[in-house]
Amino acid sequence: MSILIAKSSISKANIYIRISICGCKLLFITYINTNEWGDVMSYKLFVKNLSYTYYSLKGEIPVLKDISFNVSPGEFIAIIGPSGCGKTTLLNCLIGLNRVTEGDIMLDGLPQNAATTKIGIMHQRDLLFGWRTLDNNAKLPLEITGEKSDTGIISKMLEKYDLSGFENSYPRELSGGMRQRAALIRTMISNPDILLLDEPFSALDFQTRLEVADYIYKIIKTENKTAILITHDIEEAISMADRIIILSKRPARVINEYKIQFRLDNRTPYNTRLSEEFPVYLNEIYEELRHEN
Repeated sequence: MSILIAKSSISKANIYIRISICGCKLLFITYINTNEWGDVMSYKLFVKNLSYTYYSLKGEIPVLKDISFNVSPGEFIAIIGPSGCGKTTLLNCLIGLNRVTEGDIMLDGLPQNAATTKIGIMHQRDLLFGWRTLDNNAKLPLEITGEKSDTGIISKMLEKYDLSGFENSYPRELSGGMRQRAALIRTMISNPDILLLDEPFSALDFQTRLEVADYIYKIIKTENKTAILITHDIEEAISMADRIIILSKRPARVINEYKIQFRLDNRTPYNTRLSEEFPVYLNEIYEELRHEN
């Protein structure tokens, strides 16, 4: 486990101290000059040489190996790879649930444990509490953080997300698409700087998935949010992302990146599926992943 704990500015260089430990044992101390990594401050998220190993009674299981990538402010990227390669493990590292074995994660130019960057996450299921109304589900993050709940702001968000009039409805009374939009409100209510999407459409039928994808894409782009989509669906990644990062089978490493561009005046996830470029990207990425399976 590596932890960046201190910073010093020496001759305009940003120097961080990294302490690496295993259990209670100190392994080594290294000094990092982030200026050698380029303009780290220009990125919302900067990942450098990230590795993660799972330890069990049966031994070590390497899951992620030497992963590096960056995300610019307002950029929408997708991360795809073979089933079981460690995509969700990577996401858990980005939000701090997993402590990386090696490497560094920088948020707005600061080490992960020192940054104040807000991260919101949408999971595969909406995870709404069945005993709470839509209104009470939406303001749950504010209750947890102790922030004051503004009824006016919640009402505006319900109206903006086409859920006005359902404030007192329970999750069982909502359709799948409405529940997912409610989950998005709950994620956005605390105004996160980075939005992580962990296969958020996988529980929806195909038609609803297309509708919700278009809706969430519009919200993200309108509010200029930085977003990372974790998915196994190649078409979903192509239709939504500005850039796609391809992971190998476990232990996962970055094997390629695709910058996704369409000649469209009004880009939406649905419109991209009808474009000339879409099948070209689909065939290239599919062939790349097929050789990894």
